[in-house]
Amino acid sequence: MNPVEQLVSNFQEFVGQVPEIIRPLVVMLAGAVPFLEGEVASMIGVLGGLNPVVAGLAAAAGNFLCVFVVVVLTSRARVAVTGYRARTAEAGAETQEPAPTKPESKGRLRFKKWLVRFGVPGASILGPLAIPTQFTSAILVAGGTPRAWVLLWQAVAIVLWTTLATVSTTLALHFVIPG
Repeated sequence: MNPVEQLVSNFQEFVGQVPEIIRPLVVMLAGAVPFLEGEVASMIGVLGGLNPVVAGLAAAAGNFLCVFVVVVLTSRARVAVTGYRARTAEAGAETQEPAPTKPESKGRLRFKKWLVRFGVPGASILGPLAIPTQFTSAILVAGGTPRAWVLLWQAVAIVLWTTLATVSTTLALHFVIPG
């Protein structure tokens, strides 16, 4: 048995200790973690011996549920902030100078460039190459993009990237460990 086969076998043996009904939930929880998201979570599920369709669906669902919560919370925060600014402006309150901001990360700068160039669909689909979907969603909603539009394109991106990762992992396992 080659080292890759041994590693996969050991991982599957470890995962085999988790009750079968719980395994998709573990993959779903992994999908909700930024930087793991649906892509890595589906790989974990496939490598752990789950049916690739179950692994992909669980990972994508976990990723999307987390994005949904982020979008709802960010939207509420935006409404609260813009409402407060509107009320203070109406009351004639003096505006304060904004606090100095720290420099933006390379990932966020790359994301903003894609947003300007490709719009919400392009930024949602290309965003995972730079930053997690949860961060992408928060940036889009905080910037004023409608929630439904963000959720639609994030769902498309999550399904696309999770499917790509699931199929790639399944094929890699098939060719590395035939049979």
